[in-house]
Amino acid sequence: MRVEYINPFVEAAFNILKEVLNMMGGPEVVVKRGDLYLKSSNMSIMGVAALVGLAGDVEGRVLFDMSKSTALFVAGRMNGEDFPAIDEMVKATITELANMITAQAVTKLHDLGFKFDLTPPALFTGENMEISNNLEVEALIVPMELGVHSGNGKIEINVVIRERT
Repeated sequence: MRVEYINPFVEAAFNILKEVLNMMGGPEVVVKRGDLYLKSSNMSIMGVAALVGLAGDVEGRVLFDMSKSTALFVAGRMNGEDFPAIDEMVKATITELANMITAQAVTKLHDLGFKFDLTPPALFTGENMEISNNLEVEALIVPMELGVHSGNGKIEINVVIRERT
């Protein structure tokens, strides 16, 4: 997997998360990128995941994976209200977050000459779910730690991209 594909997603996630988590006021949410690592193609998700497919010069997917408590925190910060449970508004907010990050990353990639299309985000929620792919490529994981004081969880940006042959 070429680094040219990954950096736009890392930059977009950092910039978008920092902006949307702090736009309604309140204590500042610090967004910090953790160390990148690889995961096998079969992996469990943390509870809430938005999946965006990529097709064109490359094929693959980007998965925005988080716990339910992190999804509730993010949706609450983005909407300026508290959510006690995952409802349609929380789902729509997480889907929109995935749209915003992916759109910014793809715009940067298009500017670099890469051409591909996106699928609309699909949202998955639940316990004991596993995502697998048939691309025979390990997933690169970019953890984004979110915190005000003692931490509000993390979002893992899980990227699997390979060039079409």
